Amino acid sequence: MGRIKTQFIKRTSKKLMAMHSEKFSESYEKNKVVLGGLIVTGSPKIRNVIAGYITRLKRMGG
Repeated sequence: MGRIKTQFIKRTSKKLMAMHSEKFSESYEKNKVVLGGLIVTGSPKIRNVIAGYITRLKRMGG
């Protein structure tokens, strides 16, 4: 079983996927770099969790 993501992470990831889906790939490292240019967060951990969730969505066919 995996870790449960908060609604904030899911909502933000889905909005970013809707607006910029062509910029994201199935690679976590590339998604981290792309997110660095798209959003401004005070926490690298939040950016990394969002990047991981976006990666999961892309791998599942999103």
